[in-house]
Amino acid sequence: MIDKIVSSAADAVADIPSGASLAVGGFGLCGIPSVLIQAVFDAGVDNLSVVSNNCGVDEWGLGILLFAKRISRMTSSYVGENKEFARQYLAGELELELTPQGTLAERLRAGGSGIAAFFTATGVGTQISEGGLPWRYDSDGSVAVASPPKEVRSFAGRDYVLEQAITTDFGLVHARVADRHGNLVFHESARNFNPLCAMAGRITIAEVEEVVEAGDIDPDAIHLPGVFVQRVVPVPDEQKRIERRTVRPRAGA
Repeated sequence: MIDKIVSSAADAVADIPSGASLAVGGFGLCGIPSVLIQAVFDAGVDNLSVVSNNCGVDEWGLGILLFAKRISRMTSSYVGENKEFARQYLAGELELELTPQGTLAERLRAGGSGIAAFFTATGVGTQISEGGLPWRYDSDGSVAVASPPKEVRSFAGRDYVLEQAITTDFGLVHARVADRHGNLVFHESARNFNPLCAMAGRITIAEVEEVVEAGDIDPDAIHLPGVFVQRVVPVPDEQKRIERRTVRPRAGA
């Protein structure tokens, strides 16, 4: 078996070129591969096409690449709390393919499973299927690039739209535990888009908080088999950021 441990994040991402496509795990700021994202930023690559549920927040997570204008295209389901994301999109500085969240998840899973496309009822009768969603604006606010119409087919009397699978040059994910062969375990809700992005990447790099020896993980506890992972980078268990802190009023206050 191949030992997939790489000593540093910088070494792990060293062959990611400008113009590459990346599938990046995480949901909001939960389970994002922040160390790998920082390493990509430090490497200076740009013109990246990124597939991720959202784009972090201003200047954190994918937001650091976005703020530096290193991302030219996003495929996402949520603009979220990132004001710079919305600004660049509306100003025509960023191309954005908005995709329903479940459809995005299935497109990534299908790509990793060797399925070229699939039919789903989500989006039928909307611009998702009919086309015309603004992908890129001109600086004057007009639509420069719009989504194309998609094939719609009826099954058992219900219409479904054809969605193409997603594969990317690289996948970047965060896991709680890995063994030296790349088998991964994710911590609770960090098991969100991470397994799917790992599957979709032709070369997948996993940053992990703990590395154990082969055989130390119960096979039934493995969330993603190592066949989908090419590189494993041990990272410190850093303090997790909270996207938006909310608290309840204290009783009797």
